[in-house]
Amino acid sequence: MIEVNELTKRYGSRTAVNALTFRVRSGLVTGFLGPNGAGKSTTLRLMLGLDGPTGGSVTVAGRPFRERARGLRDVGALLDAGDVHGGHTAYTHLRVLARSNRIPRTRVDEVLAEVGLTDAARRRVAGFSLGMRQRLGIAAALLGDPPVLLFDEPLNGLDPEGVRWVRGLFRRLAAEGRTVFVSSHLMSEMEHTADDLVVVGRGELIAAESLDAFAARSGRRTVAVRTPDAPTLTPLLTAEGASVGTDGDGRLVVSGLDASRVGELALRHRVLLHELTTRTASLEEAFMELTADSLEYPTSVEYPTSLEHPTGEPR
Repeated sequence: MIEVNELTKRYGSRTAVNALTFRVRSGLVTGFLGPNGAGKSTTLRLMLGLDGPTGGSVTVAGRPFRERARGLRDVGALLDAGDVHGGHTAYTHLRVLARSNRIPRTRVDEVLAEVGLTDAARRRVAGFSLGMRQRLGIAAALLGDPPVLLFDEPLNGLDPEGVRWVRGLFRRLAAEGRTVFVSSHLMSEMEHTADDLVVVGRGELIAAESLDAFAARSGRRTVAVRTPDAPTLTPLLTAEGASVGTDGDGRLVVSGLDASRVGELALRHRVLLHELTTRTASLEEAFMELTADSLEYPTSVEYPTSLEHPTGEPR
């Protein structure tokens, strides 16, 4: 478990992290979310003792990380996939890390195989793609077989197969009882992967709770309707004050009316319904709503989120 208590970091007059308090539980994947400039990378560096806090504390299994002599056996981390000497081979890079942490040489071959880099082990890192560097960084994090793992944007540069592999890896590591803390801007992946969320904005805590609880905090609710008679039902709904769009599967997406009212209108006007479902906000929708006041560089233009042309014609 990772425990963060009143963690604060200031750089001169700027406060990057302000009194953060949360726990990262073992046996779960915890997503770490926030807009650009929210203080996520600074928080990760404070967790690993790479920067000293202005105030507060972070402990990993009850002790600060800096007190651990063989760090890779206690905490594995990927903060920057590009932070590797380009002249080294993948094998040499991992072998140096293994020796400094008294990790057996055989473990190097094991993690190279686990991340799919066995055939590239003797190639110089300078020739690696970003996706290959990410895999090498993940291999380094796994090298000491640690109980706690931290990842900062681990999906950057990975192809769809790689993203799917990482998703499965994180779930497996958590199922083994490890603590897995993942900072990412890819909401769809966090929605598929994370159990808990820690959300920050402008260095302050917005939420520390389960993914479902966070999504439920959004006030956005829509009703999905599948009907063969959409041209009849749509004006009936808009006359009641609803906004009506469509999704990629041909459903009407209704906001401003609840499902019971939509069903009553359809019944009264004898409109056949094949589906009537209430939808809560997606993680991305909840995130955008709940962090709107924490954006470092907010834009002044709003783009439509429903699958509808500005004219109201479906795409």
